[in-house]
Amino acid sequence: MILDLSDDAKEYGREALRAFEAAGGDELVQQAEAKPEARESLVGASLAGLGAWELDARSDADGLEAAAALCRSAGYWALPYPVAERLAAPTDLDTDGLIVVAGNRPAAAVAGTESRWTTVTLDGTRSTVTEIGPVGPGFVSELKTAVVDDQGAADVALGLVLPCWTLLGMLDRAIELTVAHVSLRKQFGQTLSSFQGVQFQLTDAEVERSGLDILAKYALWSIATARPEALTDALALRLSALEAAEVVFRVCHQLHGAVGFCDETTLSWLSRYSQPLRRLPLGLSATRDALTREAGRAGLTGLYA
Repeated sequence: MILDLSDDAKEYGREALRAFEAAGGDELVQQAEAKPEARESLVGASLAGLGAWELDARSDADGLEAAAALCRSAGYWALPYPVAERLAAPTDLDTDGLIVVAGNRPAAAVAGTESRWTTVTLDGTRSTVTEIGPVGPGFVSELKTAVVDDQGAADVALGLVLPCWTLLGMLDRAIELTVAHVSLRKQFGQTLSSFQGVQFQLTDAEVERSGLDILAKYALWSIATARPEALTDALALRLSALEAAEVVFRVCHQLHGAVGFCDETTLSWLSRYSQPLRRLPLGLSATRDALTREAGRAGLTGLYA
């Protein structure tokens, strides 16, 4: 078991970071919020230039690692495009992307995209998206679907894991921004970073982020090696991602103060656009329930044992 990405995947992720910065960086999500229908044109060229849609995340371990690195870079810039969902597209259906949805009222942050979408529920029921509803906060829209088959059980783990890598990239950036903020901001004649209480809070946040980093790599390995527990590992990763996001964004907002909720602050945009990832397809309690049912009496194995 090697819980790290290859050097090639890491370099690909760094290249993606530079490409997204050159395309507009933090301004991309602001422009997309103003004009959701422009999401495709804002980031399409950058993703195509990176060869994103040529990655094989299903049958090639190197392609899977590169896909994860790309999702993490997309999260770092809060890229206004469902990269993870596109990369999870099944190969046996005529579709551009895969969305894991809840059984009732399926929804996803795909408003304004020009792709053909397939949904899959945790029990493996796959459907074609026939209509995308009005755009809501975070580009989320309700979806109308038509059932295709019940052969999607093997699709669910990848569809859950790649968005967690996007959320991990957001947590990377949130902590980076907060460290920079407390290193500059002064109170009582000294920087906030010099206060022990601030250091303890940042340590708590970093422990959550670094733990999620390891679990994300483990879940990726689980999929790449076709472990029978891959879905359980994916649900465990999602639960950990939601718990980590709750801690990290709470700490980062506290240390930014009121300015952390202002549109002039990048943290505000990161936090806002992390919400669809944290709420869909299942929130914290529903994810915990799904993991409990999936793991059953046997419990978790591998890294968790």
